Amino acid sequence: MKKTHVSIVLGLMCFILTISIFIQIKTVNDASKVVGSRLSNANSGLKDQVLKLRQKNKELHEELESHQVELESVRLQAVQNDTGDKEKEEELAYANKLLGFSELKGPGVVVTLDDNREISPNEVLNINNYLVHEMDLIEIINELYNAGADAVSINEQRVINTTEIKCDGNIVRVNGQMVGTPIKIKAIGFPERLYPALMMPGKYLTLMIDDGVVVDIQKSENVTIPKFTGVYKTNHLI
Repeated sequence: MKKTHVSIVLGLMCFILTISIFIQIKTVNDASKVVGSRLSNANSGLKDQVLKLRQKNKELHEELESHQVELESVRLQAVQNDTGDKEKEEELAYANKLLGFSELKGPGVVVTLDDNREISPNEVLNINNYLVHEMDLIEIINELYNAGADAVSINEQRVINTTEIKCDGNIVRVNGQMVGTPIKIKAIGFPERLYPALMMPGKYLTLMIDDGVVVDIQKSENVTIPKFTGVYKTNHLI
């Protein structure tokens, strides 16, 4: 069997193994959520179970990262002597960037949002106006994408097409991970387009500033957006 064929077979095996680890991670995450939701009425035994599940989840992520590196190595071996396969590999790499599975670097903007802690609840009618909420993040991200952003992250959580941004009590979660203030939104794109898209009068970010939320926005020529490291969820794909 040719070296290319062997490499392709190995690549498929690594890919299947990666998918199985994804499934294991999702199973562990779901189990952890179920157990965690019962902790308020649980004993120390359940707490130990949650800790074990979290450790298992960490180990699975480390194993997944290892196999992703191995898969990338096999791909490179499979295409190093074949021009056609090299072109396919370049297309795959580009697709990974679009999907959020690769780290990206480039020019863009960095927006930092923070609750206004100088305001006393006794001094205002609605303290929520001075806090950062999940809807604020959604609106800002939409404006960034509308202005041509190529990639966005929130506190190092990559925003992809399946990303959930939701409020869990007083906690905001992105990709299922808790994010606290100050919240840093990074976007890669043309700074001269992204900055005014957020700071033009009447835009959502300027309204937040008027409300009293602490906002800082900076242009940068060296923004780094991390790759997506969670479990890619689909409900209807076969």
